[in-house]
Amino acid sequence: MPSIKVFKMDGKEAGTMDLSEKVFGAEYNEPLIHQAVVTRLSNERQGTKSTLTRTEVRGGGRKPWRQKGTGNARQGSIRAPQWVKGGVVFAPKSRDFSKGMNKKAKAAALISALSKKVADGELLVIDSLSVKEGKTKEMVAFQKALKLDKTAVVVMDNDDVKVIRAAANLEKLSTLPVQQISTYEVVANAKVVMTKAAVEKIEEVYGE
Repeated sequence: MPSIKVFKMDGKEAGTMDLSEKVFGAEYNEPLIHQAVVTRLSNERQGTKSTLTRTEVRGGGRKPWRQKGTGNARQGSIRAPQWVKGGVVFAPKSRDFSKGMNKKAKAAALISALSKKVADGELLVIDSLSVKEGKTKEMVAFQKALKLDKTAVVVMDNDDVKVIRAAANLEKLSTLPVQQISTYEVVANAKVVMTKAAVEKIEEVYGE
């Protein structure tokens, strides 16, 4: 059973915490993590681009001039691709980029990513998280105390509006309720910071 240090917001140690072997001690499964990340990014793509083909452009129902005798090249419609305001050849159309991934695979990918963070020393646990005024300077002090000089995501056990507001302007620090944690957030950030309560909730959901 892996064990991890617990810190206070000021960076001082507040004891240790035993982690679930099933959730935080799993083997690293890179292909599964890759699949989870690709699925997440694909599902965020809108795919709403669309351009008109010659059949969709309004007008051009008759020939612009007769077939022979004008000296011009023969033309069938002023909406052909070679004309200004004509249709587009092989026009891009809306498409669905979404991908599917079953629940067990998603859970396994998240567990693998979290276990990797623990093994690499990139998972930090804090006893609690709160700010008095919801000011950016409070979360800046938190960053410095825990030496979060690279990108980090703070996984909270509740939706503390003050904490969210205080971290909103920080480029390298983001906040996330534990219910929304995913493999992408874990691997996209250099460090993952969790409250003890958030860790317990994750173990409750994925440790069964």
